[in-house]
Amino acid sequence: MEEQYKNVTTIRDLTQGGIFRQLFSLALPLLAISFIQMAYNLVDLLWIGRLGSEAVAAVGSVGMLMWMMNSVAIISKVSAEITIGQSIGARRLDKASIYASHTTTIAIILGLFFGILFFIFPKPYISFYQLENNIALDAVSYLRTIALGIPFVFLVLNFSGIYIGSGRSDIPFYFNAVGLVMNIGLDPLLIFGIGPFPEMGVKGAALATVISQGLVMSLFLYHMKKNNGLLGKFSLFVKLRWQYTANILKLGFPVAAMNIYFAFINMNLARIASIYGGHLGIMSQTTGGQIEGITWNSSSGFSTALGSFTAQNFAANKIKRALSAYRVTLILMGILGSITSFMFIMFGDNIFSLFVSEKEAYQAGGAYLLILGVSQLFMMLEITTQGMFNGFGRTSPPAIISITFNTIRIPLAIFLGSKIGVTGVWWAITITSIFKGIILFIWYQILKRRLSK
Repeated sequence: MEEQYKNVTTIRDLTQGGIFRQLFSLALPLLAISFIQMAYNLVDLLWIGRLGSEAVAAVGSVGMLMWMMNSVAIISKVSAEITIGQSIGARRLDKASIYASHTTTIAIILGLFFGILFFIFPKPYISFYQLENNIALDAVSYLRTIALGIPFVFLVLNFSGIYIGSGRSDIPFYFNAVGLVMNIGLDPLLIFGIGPFPEMGVKGAALATVISQGLVMSLFLYHMKKNNGLLGKFSLFVKLRWQYTANILKLGFPVAAMNIYFAFINMNLARIASIYGGHLGIMSQTTGGQIEGITWNSSSGFSTALGSFTAQNFAANKIKRALSAYRVTLILMGILGSITSFMFIMFGDNIFSLFVSEKEAYQAGGAYLLILGVSQLFMMLEITTQGMFNGFGRTSPPAIISITFNTIRIPLAIFLGSKIGVTGVWWAITITSIFKGIILFIWYQILKRRLSK
């Protein structure tokens, strides 16, 4: 088994070498990937914003659904990161290959199911937001087009998880960067109809994203199949075996359920924001959420790296090494969170005006960023700590805390919204984020003492 392990050069052993160097070599590409994924949406918004705040609201409503689809795809992605990382740490490359095949098969099945579902039935989802007719029609057109790329999204996230679990976060970075460049180039051509391309509006933005994600998926497939391949050229589609499928669902489902429910709650919050603030309310939340991705994606990238680092070291019985990595990550995220909070609180209007030029729109968005700026440090504390739980294979505690306090957001938003208007919805998000960060950190301290014994 050791010889098999040495012959595969595409994986990285995170149980050896300097902690700081290993963590950063894994985390920095992941951080870049997170910003690339955020840039996909921001680039779309920059161009769509030229069409007006109503077009932004239409795309933003579908963005909530795509958030949910990404959350479902986390089942295979997170499971791949944990199972492959732990298999490599335990020197069981054969098991890593089997897990890679199983997570890929699950991603294919789920991606095709949801892609077909929303292509055939887009209207029931769009009607949930009670948008004006012209906005709803744009949203339906955008959703039907973006549904064509849902299988690509599932496979790209799954392949990213396989490479991250193998310690090769650089490969997903390169491929996603190529996809971003493609998306940046296609957006203005397809949205506004430049040159030989027809003017497609919001549908053009969706098509640009689908083409870009298809390219990223193709790059992954090519890299996996060339030379010796990743993990010994594992099969992409296999007959699922219960032993492996059950463990994948056990590890991935709590994280996915947490994120799916989080997306569902935010869909309802967007609906409440629409009630109290009209299309500017839903625009503020959906676009503001993309801008807030600066901190969310930063902490998510480091959290994912920390999870893979911890998975390998935990399996190799090097817990102190993982704990040191957590401390380093927490300090860095604290610095970044402080800077972002300052920018959101002091310059929210200016930041939002980069995406929408209407004064009333960017002032409404600035109010969102100001209030959410209060909770950025606590949000980053929650997400970073979640990486440690995932690495230890304890994915349930973060899910329990997230689901509990995200549920509280709905009645709290309705209560505060009825008292102070749409800003009450933003305060409901901020207050619950503070509680989530504090409580998960306390739970982690309890788990750490238990593992140390």
